Amino acid sequence: MKKAVCALLCAALLGGCGESRSRNDGKIRIGVSVYDSYDTFISELMKEFNTDVADTGDITVEVYNASGSQQTQNKQMENMIEKGCDVICINLVDRTSPKKIIDLAKKNNIPVIFFNRELVEEDLSQWEELYYVGADAAQSGVMEGQVAASAFADGTADKNGDGVIQYIVLEGEAGHQDAVVRTERSVDTLIEEGYEVDKIASAIANWSRSQAQTRMAGFLETYGNSIELVLGNNDDMALGAIDALKAAGIPRAAWPVIVGIDGTTAGLQAVVNGEMIGTVYNDKKGQAKAMADLAIALARGESLDHLNLKNDKYIRLPYQIITIDNVSDYLD
Repeated sequence: MKKAVCALLCAALLGGCGESRSRNDGKIRIGVSVYDSYDTFISELMKEFNTDVADTGDITVEVYNASGSQQTQNKQMENMIEKGCDVICINLVDRTSPKKIIDLAKKNNIPVIFFNRELVEEDLSQWEELYYVGADAAQSGVMEGQVAASAFADGTADKNGDGVIQYIVLEGEAGHQDAVVRTERSVDTLIEEGYEVDKIASAIANWSRSQAQTRMAGFLETYGNSIELVLGNNDDMALGAIDALKAAGIPRAAWPVIVGIDGTTAGLQAVVNGEMIGTVYNDKKGQAKAMADLAIALARGESLDHLNLKNDKYIRLPYQIITIDNVSDYLD
């Protein structure tokens, strides 16, 4: 599976940055480092990005996989600078440790676009040529809570009829901003919608489908049919919960309500199949296009006014709720 994903990513690339630093040959060079190329959402976003860049014609792109190591990503930053990249896009491994990358960017006067994994505002403000493209994590949590709330509106999802939603959470990385915010806001929204909730358990699954399946299998052994709702911080972890339910041989009618975030291809299909009640679409197409447009404008020294940057730094794309009623609008 990993080899297939890697092959897909490599096939999408449009070439490599030049072997030496050269900004006067008329060709734009963009370097990209992702925290983990096997992350489903990131893989799909990069496919969109490469398609957008390919339409421009005079650009080469080189994509690096940091494989979850900030130290590796820092070295990749050095390598992209040495290879003459005009703009560098960074999907941070550790959002709290961008110092090395920012220092290198400033020293070499190369703009950096951080994307998807948001660094703290104080770090982004250290230099005028630092930017961020992504979304508002709090909005995704609110929408996930709204999707979950709608599933309990008629009372049928309340298995034991006690008027309380017994739920578990499959969380991304420990301490990661998106994981924390998505979890808090989804549960807060359920409460604001008038539901009483009871958190049975939660587990870190690091955005991973396989890890989520393992965690969910353990929850099923411990709590069995008492789980009424599964909140996944992303679609892959929600799908991991589904995998565990299937492996345990639990009939569909006895499944808890399952909700994800991201709107990946597999996540959308799970909504179509009725396995997930819904997901929250993280606009990979919009983010990829915004990142491509910003990178090209920076490389060409063009005005950024048409990009509508907030505080001259941020481009955020809104999330969107997806249920069986509108999922067909998002399927390619």
